[in-house]
Amino acid sequence: MCRRTAFRTLSRAAVLVSRAAIRHAVKFGGRIKAVQTWDVPTSYDWSMPGLQNLGEDTEKSLAETVGEVAGESPVPIDRSVSRGHPTRALLDVARESGAELIVVGNRGHGGFASVLLGSVSQHLVHHADRPVVGR
Repeated sequence: MCRRTAFRTLSRAAVLVSRAAIRHAVKFGGRIKAVQTWDVPTSYDWSMPGLQNLGEDTEKSLAETVGEVAGESPVPIDRSVSRGHPTRALLDVARESGAELIVVGNRGHGGFASVLLGSVSQHLVHHADRPVVGR
């Protein structure tokens, strides 16, 4: 029960919106900060096999994902991995880096599943102090 966000799980929408962010950065001379988070629900925050390397695993996952989505990107792509809720991490990184725009994909959940699982995109739209673009 780990929560991971950024370009990962590579839904078609997430790939499309990520590539659109790259095109936007190229056009306006920007940079990209790819963010992925990991977390362990508090009920599992005790020694459990496989949890020790979640931070490292998430860093590897983000590097692979950025390579897969961006390839030889003509714009710099910085990576950020943190522990915690994806919305909080994205808002913090956007504020700290001075981002002008937050671009977020989705995992492809919709309807009832998105109600149960929550929606990072929806939370961002309601809490961000800058534009949020997503699909």
